[in-house]
Amino acid sequence: MTAIMLLSACSDSRDVMEELPNSSIAGAPRDTMTDTRIEATLARRVTIGEDGPRLDACGALGVVRGMANGRTLAMRAAPFQDAKAIAQLGNGARVHVCARSLDQRWLGVVVPPPAPPSGNAANAATPAPVDCGVSSPVDRKQPYDGPCQSGWVSSGFVQLIAG
Repeated sequence: MTAIMLLSACSDSRDVMEELPNSSIAGAPRDTMTDTRIEATLARRVTIGEDGPRLDACGALGVVRGMANGRTLAMRAAPFQDAKAIAQLGNGARVHVCARSLDQRWLGVVVPPPAPPSGNAANAATPAPVDCGVSSPVDRKQPYDGPCQSGWVSSGFVQLIAG
């Protein structure tokens, strides 16, 4: 009798997928997600401070490369191909790399605004570059909430240049 009770305690009929967290949409109930497509309305904020409180909030600097024929790289609201495109980045765009998806296919980036063109008149006031707030440490891991645009880009089109 005891052996039957032990075996019945081990055989849980729940689906393993129901018990595993879905890292791509932390906290979302499993039944709201389809298995084949992520809804375009989902968003996952970029996390800064993943390297700890002693290192910069975003640990690397990258540049967009490999976009052919004048194409642009879509920056998305979440690390999925079906997520909403929130900006377009061309070759040469610099990005602060702050996070990576678990499968390493997506980078969470913060994008500083482009530098003003050189060749301004001598008396024209040149605006100071915007500080995105990711080049110094933060106390803890947290969603980015600074003045610059942030989102997710395909890692295959970003070449690391520092960090």
